[in-house]
Amino acid sequence: MHNPQSRIKNVSGVILAGGKSIRYGKNKAMEKINGTTLIETVIRVMQPLFEELVLITNTPDEYSSFGLPMHEDLIKGLGPLGGIHTALTAIGNDTGFFVPCDMPDLNQELIRYMTEIRDDFDVVIPKISWKIEPLHALYGKGCLPAIRRLIESRTYKIVEFLPEVSVRYVDEDEILAFDPELRCFFNVNRPQELRRTMNS
Repeated sequence: MHNPQSRIKNVSGVILAGGKSIRYGKNKAMEKINGTTLIETVIRVMQPLFEELVLITNTPDEYSSFGLPMHEDLIKGLGPLGGIHTALTAIGNDTGFFVPCDMPDLNQELIRYMTEIRDDFDVVIPKISWKIEPLHALYGKGCLPAIRRLIESRTYKIVEFLPEVSVRYVDEDEILAFDPELRCFFNVNRPQELRRTMNS
């Protein structure tokens, strides 16, 4: 077992809180599950793991009470790709582990495992059958040239730059060893999903 006090070396934790929550109707990061906001739930999982934990947000006033370093998107309006671009430019380490602010069931041991298998890959990303989870993934600064090319071409889908970098896919069997119900990838897009989480 890991020493619970040991922090992951040479990787920064990154929480993306730049979304407009259009489907949700208001800032879902501040919605509460059992008295704790979604973003606090994410911070509590991530903070013990990483020496550097940063928040990428274009509304820093909303999150100032958490005391985390915050960065606004260098280029606004690009969605999660813009957040990855900003974080990789800003973090002190060569690699960041990225999660959104609305995944309440993150699994610390799976996150540790993903950082341990990164070797020299630019990206470590879960893949379940054909579906990848681009917002529960490690990205290294080696991705920046490919990301910048995507931005210049006005293509903002994260998956579009993966063929240009080295990728380690984490397959379903590996993930199930840590999270048999695959709850860690659940994210809250609509109020009814939040209610379902509270009742489960």
